[in-house]
Amino acid sequence: MIWRKFNGEHIRIPIKDEVREAIVRETNKGFRLKVCIGTDSQVKGAETEFATVIVFLREGHGGFMFIHNEKTRKQFSIKERMLVEVAKSIEIAYELCDLFTEYDVDMEVHADINTNPHFKSNEALREAMGYILGMGFAFKAKPEAFASSSCANKVVN
Repeated sequence: MIWRKFNGEHIRIPIKDEVREAIVRETNKGFRLKVCIGTDSQVKGAETEFATVIVFLREGHGGFMFIHNEKTRKQFSIKERMLVEVAKSIEIAYELCDLFTEYDVDMEVHADINTNPHFKSNEALREAMGYILGMGFAFKAKPEAFASSSCANKVVN
């Protein structure tokens, strides 16, 4: 899995090691961190591209993120695609959650799913919420889910 920084620089070590280094570096500078993980996708013709982000918020001092993009030619219904987005976020959250516990960093999983029942993505809300909460993670949906609806949305080509 290839990850990069927002400036395009590739991360050359395992993402878990990079996240640990970021947590240590930022907490040594005196920042209180919060991490939000989210995934967004776009369909372009026969391809669907997913972007997963790990967003680090420095309390009162901005933030930074790590990004992973992935393309597939598999076709999805909207509900299926929303649940794949959530699964991708949970996969990385699960891989990193012991670090967040070890360093006392709050973490949320953000789902790009609208809480308004008039939107098609809302069909996946109940399952996504159950999946995320069932894994023991804090959950945010639109409009609070900025990691997926803003950050990942900006980096999905």
